[in-house]
Amino acid sequence: MADQGTRVALVLGTSAGGVGRHVAMLAGGLVRGGHRVVVAGPPSTERAFGFAALGARFAPVPISDRPRPLDDLRAISTLRTLRGAHAVHAHGLRAGALAAIALAGTGTGLVVTLHNAATAGGAVGAVHALLERIVARRADRILVVSPDLGERMARLGARRVEAAVVPAPPLPASGRDPEDVRRELGTGDRVIFLTVARLAQQKGLESLLDVAKALRETPGDAGPARDRGPRAPGAVFLVAGDGPLRGELQGRIDRENLPVRLLGDRADVGDLLGVARALVVPSRWEGQPLTVQEALRAGTAVVATAVGGIPAMVGEAGLLVPYGDVAAMRDAVARVLADEGFAGELAGAAARRGRGLPGEREALEAVLAVYDGLS
Repeated sequence: MADQGTRVALVLGTSAGGVGRHVAMLAGGLVRGGHRVVVAGPPSTERAFGFAALGARFAPVPISDRPRPLDDLRAISTLRTLRGAHAVHAHGLRAGALAAIALAGTGTGLVVTLHNAATAGGAVGAVHALLERIVARRADRILVVSPDLGERMARLGARRVEAAVVPAPPLPASGRDPEDVRRELGTGDRVIFLTVARLAQQKGLESLLDVAKALRETPGDAGPARDRGPRAPGAVFLVAGDGPLRGELQGRIDRENLPVRLLGDRADVGDLLGVARALVVPSRWEGQPLTVQEALRAGTAVVATAVGGIPAMVGEAGLLVPYGDVAAMRDAVARVLADEGFAGELAGAAARRGRGLPGEREALEAVLAVYDGLS
């Protein structure tokens, strides 16, 4: 393990979700272990995650989610002050590329965790590809949240690529009765399918609306003939989260009278998982999604696209379909809707899978081993 008192710098860009929570978990755990920790990132991340309250020193750095030449130059200048750290650990591609440029030739060990893949093309995709090459060639160690990211970094010439450990924090138990939760949601006797996602392009929510429309038009007995049973109650799709596509999605829901409700950001995801028959993940790409980990720990079945790190995480605890195959996802959801016994089998497999997921201790041990390897 790294020497007590080691100075570690954690770098991140704009974040309101999983990346920021992961960095906060690492910062708090490292501080408790006696390490001196600096967190460098946009001021908004300090307000959202409270790194200073965890015992880390916070350094404001303007790392945004897209190129901004003046801010990027300021970020590189500030990140150069981290060259005395034993390890600089950047999270995300832009943070990693800016740190790589800032620390070039300093001898400071650089670790980069890649939490996401590009799902956009055009100019945005071209910039993303350039940043990937910078990180692949200059980082000492690259940690990836899915096998496909690792393969891509290796093809680009990365020296050492390893799997990242990004555990979801435990969901607090509210103690609320599930029937009270259902009454508050107003879902009646309908079967609840839950999606927890930022309302953004990567999450593939247009496919979720397609599935909801298909099931509304053929309720209860939809799906492959071999799986049809007695007519089941209808489904309602609840989406917890907010984002730039909210207006567009709500407009379609209203126009087509879809059985979908946008709940906005919710602090009671644990309660929602407790009343959902399955978590539905229609994403274009995911790494180690915290919501899938939360569902497995809660013993909630998963219906998801077979992208990124999802297949290795879910295993036999859910039904996986190709991204963009609306018919396959409709059939998977319809099977879980119509067959409560099968849904229960998936839920049991999810609970067993959830008990084997890594936690904070394993994540800290993994990064400390990586930092040791920089010596």
